[in-house]
Amino acid sequence: MKCEQYEDLFTDFINQDLSIPERENMEQHLAACPNCTAQLLAMQQLWNIMGTIETPQPSAHLQVKFNAMLNTYKQEVAEQKNGFWQTAKAGWSRLWQMQPQWPMAYNLAILVICLGGGFFYMHNSGSNNNDKQLQALNNEVHELKQTMMLSLLENPSASERIRGVSYTPEIKHADKEVIDALLATLNNDPNVNVRLSTLDALSHLANHPEVRQGLIQSISQQDSPLMQSAIADLMLKLQEKKSITQFKELLKQKNLNTTVRDKISQTIKILI
Repeated sequence: MKCEQYEDLFTDFINQDLSIPERENMEQHLAACPNCTAQLLAMQQLWNIMGTIETPQPSAHLQVKFNAMLNTYKQEVAEQKNGFWQTAKAGWSRLWQMQPQWPMAYNLAILVICLGGGFFYMHNSGSNNNDKQLQALNNEVHELKQTMMLSLLENPSASERIRGVSYTPEIKHADKEVIDALLATLNNDPNVNVRLSTLDALSHLANHPEVRQGLIQSISQQDSPLMQSAIADLMLKLQEKKSITQFKELLKQKNLNTTVRDKISQTIKILI
C-alpha cells in the first residue's frame, strides 16, 4: 500500500475502527514511515483540541421564541382552513337563497367553480404565508448565529474566539457590525492563531470593499512573521495592488524577519 492509502485509514485508526490485521499493518507502516507518523500525530492533536471545544447550549429564550413562532404558524394555518370553509358554506347558502329557480346541475357547477377558486386562492395564500414564515425563521437563525459569533469573539478563551470566527461562513450577509468585529480581532487579538483564523475568514468576504481596505490597513499593524507572511499570500491571491504601499512601509522596519522580508519583496514584484 502507498502512503496515500494509509492516510485514508488514519481516522479509523484513531477511532480504533480497524480490524486487527489492518491495525497491525498500519503500525508496521508507521514504524517505517516518519512522514505518515508525523501526519498521524498532527491529526491526533487536532482531534484532541476539537474534543475540548464545548458545544454551546441554546438559551431558554431561543426555545421560547421558537415555540412562539411555531404556535403562531399553526394558528394561522388553522384560521386559513376555517376561514375557507366558512366562506364556502356562506356562499353556498346565499347561492340557494338568491337563485332557487336554477337547475340543480347548474348550481353544482357554480359550487364546484367557487370551491376550486377558493382552494386555489387558499393554496397560493398559504404558500405565500409559508414562504414568509420560512423567511422570518431564516432571519431569526441568521441573527442568532451573528449574535453568538460576536459574543464568542469577546470570550477570554482563545479557542472560543476561534470558534466564534468559524461561524463567519454561516453568516450569509455579513453586515458592518460583523466586519468591524472581525477586523478588530485581526488587528488586536493577542493570540496569533486567532488572528490567522480571522484572516482566513475575512478572505472569504474579500468581495466587500470595506474588508479589502481593512486588510490593507492591517498590514502595518501586524508584528507576527506568521501574520505578515499570511497577509502577503492573501494580497497576492487577491491581486490587490493597493497593498504595495503598505508592504513597502513594512520593508522599512529594521527588525523585520528575513524570510518575511524576502517574501514581501517577491510579492511586491509580482503585484507590480
